[in-house]
Amino acid sequence: MKIIIAGDGKVGHTLTRLLSQEGHELVVIDSNSEVLENTAQMYDVLPVEGNCVTMKTLSEAQVEEAELLIAATSSDEINLLCCFTARKINPTLHTIARVRSLEYLHQCYEMREDFGLSMTINPEGNAAKEIFRLLQFPGFLKRETFAKGRVEIVELRIPGDSALCGLPLNKLSDVLKCKVLICAVVRDGDVVILGGNDTLRENDHIYVTAPTNVLSTLLASLNIITKKTKHVTIIGGGRTSYFLSKSLVSAGIRVKIIERDEERCRFLSRQIPEAAIINADGSYQEVLDSEGLSKTDALIALTGLDEVNIIMSIYAASRGVPQVFTKVNRMESTGFLENIGINHIVNPEELCSASIVQYVRALQNQTGAAVALHHIAGGRAEALEFRVNEGTFFTNTSLKDVNIRKNILISCITHKGNTIIPDGNSKFVLGDTVIVVNATGTPILQLNDIFVI
Repeated sequence: MKIIIAGDGKVGHTLTRLLSQEGHELVVIDSNSEVLENTAQMYDVLPVEGNCVTMKTLSEAQVEEAELLIAATSSDEINLLCCFTARKINPTLHTIARVRSLEYLHQCYEMREDFGLSMTINPEGNAAKEIFRLLQFPGFLKRETFAKGRVEIVELRIPGDSALCGLPLNKLSDVLKCKVLICAVVRDGDVVILGGNDTLRENDHIYVTAPTNVLSTLLASLNIITKKTKHVTIIGGGRTSYFLSKSLVSAGIRVKIIERDEERCRFLSRQIPEAAIINADGSYQEVLDSEGLSKTDALIALTGLDEVNIIMSIYAASRGVPQVFTKVNRMESTGFLENIGINHIVNPEELCSASIVQYVRALQNQTGAAVALHHIAGGRAEALEFRVNEGTFFTNTSLKDVNIRKNILISCITHKGNTIIPDGNSKFVLGDTVIVVNATGTPILQLNDIFVI
């Protein structure tokens, strides 16, 4: 598929990396020649230097032949105008715009046809939703939702004293007292899909498929004591903090935001009067201590600097804060953070990019495309949800009689609203939804791609 990415910043670069891995023909537009040159050296893309809102630049980018344009510059106005202009040139073009401004979000939805928008993305809003969901079950490192909220894939780390340490997978239900499936394991930096006789090890990061209604049982069985989140401290008062604080306050959680810009503090005080807004530099340990760091249930580091977020997170963890969330913009930092015990890592660009990759795959394969896609294991594997349709192979066939490609696992089947953690005798039929975990590194565009025919 021919795709134009307008804007080679954080979101644009992440999209270039992900979409180039999937073999798409990419054109990248940016006004910075140096940035473009670096991207062209790293990936097989056509670089176009210029202003992405002009017809001249869009024509140079071959917009007439493109199927999708993603406008991801740092300016909402430029993104919207870029999509509008591109659709005037190519009326069949699909367009996606990054829109961050609070003032534009509702307006863009109401005027999406006028702007020629197929989809909008908001990295900060997505990051806020991710953090809020994790705060509901503090024992989990990550949570991904499927099947209209009935099924989740959650991430846990196995400490040395865990009942799971050294346990064969076929004995899992004896310990957990509920039926779940370990669909992937990150071990020594690699993603593996284990068999029933394989055992779990200390420091494994496991990804567990479970019905949403058994998550509390899962935590209790592992003796993971979770204290309800009542008070949250946020460092940095940007857009993510704004969206997150709104949700937390609505849920009855006390919020304290530490922000060093006085004018931004005034804005937050007007918009979120229920929150305590502190005008100070949260990167100083004395400030954190004086604002009751040791008594907070969660510290969320959301400044614009990865290094500051990491340092504050390490300090908060050393002071015994139960939950520490760290926003990072560079994904290469995540492995290092996991090794030092910081596990709640949020990358806004990756969250939005996963939504766009799902949209692209749906465009490639209109019938049978995934209805949900989440990157797990630090982007090293995918969890996808498919609906079983008339063209799906092996319907009403026991899974033990179906050949599935290596490093792919069917982790859940939803039948008429009922969640099934599958075994060899399980079957899927027309109308069911199936959750698949893919650790092959090769994209799955439709459910039939997982089978060996």
